[in-house]
Amino acid sequence: MKPKRTEPKPGQESVWDYPRPPKIEKVIKTIKIIHSGITIAESINAKRVLETSHPPVYYIPPADVKTELLSPADNHTFCEWKGNADYYHLNIEGKQVRYACWSYPEPVAAFAELKDHLAFYAQKIDECFVGEERATPQPGKFYGGWITKNIIGPFKGEEGSEGW
Repeated sequence: MKPKRTEPKPGQESVWDYPRPPKIEKVIKTIKIIHSGITIAESINAKRVLETSHPPVYYIPPADVKTELLSPADNHTFCEWKGNADYYHLNIEGKQVRYACWSYPEPVAAFAELKDHLAFYAQKIDECFVGEERATPQPGKFYGGWITKNIIGPFKGEEGSEGW
């Protein structure tokens, strides 16, 4: 059963108004990722992917990420919209955050602008910011969306959302 859309208030976005297939937008706020007190990424050139029922996923160009802290993981997935994804572990001070982020090294043509950009799981990172606001992770271990106060659901991954 599809959940009921919550009507957004002024300044809010409902994830049920996002398109399918998804679309890409340039982010106008700084995206910042901090783990163990270290800034992993900070970008004014990020993009967000908007897809029905999901909070935005933020993709950061590799030039704005401390990629020397990443190591390739053995996991790969396929997205029907973007193509094949590669995953990376984050390595800080002898500790590893497994499968902390992913990218599309050869995305399909419609998502070519995401090539090699990195998306981080908010649930695996200490702090993820959109502008000055700290984001919370999309529910569910598989999903990588970031929730801010202006994004409303219900969200895919929430309890009871199986099957939609």
